[in-house]
Amino acid sequence: MNDQLQTATYDYAVPAQQRNRVLRNTYWLLALSLLPTVLGAWLGVATGITRGLSGGVGLVVFLVGAFGFLYAIEKTKNSAAGVPVLLAFTFFMGLMLSRLIAMVLGMNNGASLVMTAFGGTAGVFFVMASLASVIKRDLSGMGKFLFVGALAIMIGGIINVFVGSTTGMLVISVMAIGIFSAYMLYDLKRIIDGGETNYISATLALYLDIFNVFQSLLALLGLTSGEK
Repeated sequence: MNDQLQTATYDYAVPAQQRNRVLRNTYWLLALSLLPTVLGAWLGVATGITRGLSGGVGLVVFLVGAFGFLYAIEKTKNSAAGVPVLLAFTFFMGLMLSRLIAMVLGMNNGASLVMTAFGGTAGVFFVMASLASVIKRDLSGMGKFLFVGALAIMIGGIINVFVGSTTGMLVISVMAIGIFSAYMLYDLKRIIDGGETNYISATLALYLDIFNVFQSLLALLGLTSGEK
């Protein structure tokens, strides 16, 4: 699975040329993966297909779909089918995100909130990419702590689906922004240091980081916005 679900050991013996190639391919595929996400989100908002996916039903659909795709990506990451499966996954994630986007767009300042969340996420990525390129310290030890944090967020999020606490959602969103921003740094450093040599796996890890930061930032902005 991706490194949100497991930690990895760095391999500093990987030649610099190979590391640079993995990083370059990862960036290209990451940029490409955002297109199906946008398409899925647009389709979901335009058709309202995910409007009924609330509460336990939405949670089950998301978990089954997401983990099914993660399993498929793991099985195909070394074959020609890996990229199409990854792009199908990002389309699915965009579709799942559309319900939150539609709710935020329903506010008077909804469009500006979406753009703010997008800009904030891009800013976080730029900062973490810059830090990853200059930090010389081995960050592999962060993995276990980030995993525990991500697991706590996932469990808290599942519980809050049934509790429906606004305060709980705020806390989870803030925690997720912090944890997955740190995960972004960790994953980028792993790629740069040769800890990840498969660009599909590397793209998946960074995509999940970006997706979670954007989703949490958008939820936080929507919850704290004074305009309805």
